Amino acid sequence: QEQLVESGGGLVQAGGSLRLPCAASKRTFRSYHMGWFRQAPGKGREFVALVSWSGGDTYYADSVKGRFIIFRDNAKNMVYLQMNSVNPEDTAVYYCATRLAPFALPFDREYEYSYWGQGTQVTVSS
Repeated sequence: QEQLVESGGGLVQAGGSLRLPCAASKRTFRSYHMGWFRQAPGKGREFVALVSWSGGDTYYADSVKGRFIIFRDNAKNMVYLQMNSVNPEDTAVYYCATRLAPFALPFDREYEYSYWGQGTQVTVSS
């Protein structure tokens, strides 16, 4: 069973940046595409970004495209979400997750993600 641990959350001012690391426990990590989701207060979980197993392909939700960057380091079993130009609408709990389904649209079906971390809170102040 893959275990995922997110970190790096906290309070950031609007317009600022934050990087969220997600550490995976097993070397099988490199077999998975890796995604980030988020859940804002009172809302359902929302797809944010996905990176292919090799790191060569990425996909972003329209709400974060051009501001967030997803990347991975397979040698370290890590995936990252670099958040730039954040705004209060980015306030949410952020989760990383493993995806065994193909790297093909749609990417927002939660049941296609097998393992999830516990989440890290990001709060953006205006």
